[in-house]
Amino acid sequence: MSGPRPVVLSGPSGAGKSTLLRRLMKEYEGVFGFSVSHTSRNPRPGEENGKGLNCLPMLLGATLLPVADVLSSETSKDYHFVTREKMQEGIDKGEFIENAEFSGNMYGTSKSSIEDVQAQNLICILDVDIQGMKNIKKTDLNPIYISIQPPSMEILEKRLRDRQTETEDSLQKRLEAARIDMELSKEPGVFDMVIINDDLEEAYAKLKSVLIEEIEKVQDAKK
Repeated sequence: MSGPRPVVLSGPSGAGKSTLLRRLMKEYEGVFGFSVSHTSRNPRPGEENGKGLNCLPMLLGATLLPVADVLSSETSKDYHFVTREKMQEGIDKGEFIENAEFSGNMYGTSKSSIEDVQAQNLICILDVDIQGMKNIKKTDLNPIYISIQPPSMEILEKRLRDRQTETEDSLQKRLEAARIDMELSKEPGVFDMVIINDDLEEAYAKLKSVLIEEIEKVQDAKK
């Protein structure tokens, strides 16, 4: 795939990905974009088909938890709306880098949706869980792999409880997914950088350092 290298951002809910992403996109406006996911569900009121290069990504993979807080509640969440049959056909042909089913509906990220972002000279951010990341590693996408991790499970649990947005059942599912995520992040060679978000300024500086080469390429191309 031509264009800027995409960025695969992984890490458990509560690790601080949304805060770091907001800051990155504010400092480097017009540099990053999100791919538009495909779904077999029907459009909701106000949703338009195929919109949203800067829209919220959908977290796919084993945990099947939507990342509703990556940017803000005001961000558009448009999709490519297709039939289940059409989407399954694309999956069978290898047109998707990842796919999953959530609440009876299919969701997926297609290669073409990432190419659409790259064609606009934007760095495509893919916010995925561990299973989604493993699927991407089987493709020719060649992204930069970054893991954002909390300092400890105890701190992560406190952050999630302080949100007061989880039932006890959903909280325990998130924590179990986080344990798996944190263990994998320790394996050598899985990520280009693992950032422990115990200090926001340090974490942001590390995130910028691993992305600055691609950021500058995009900025130079716009001059």
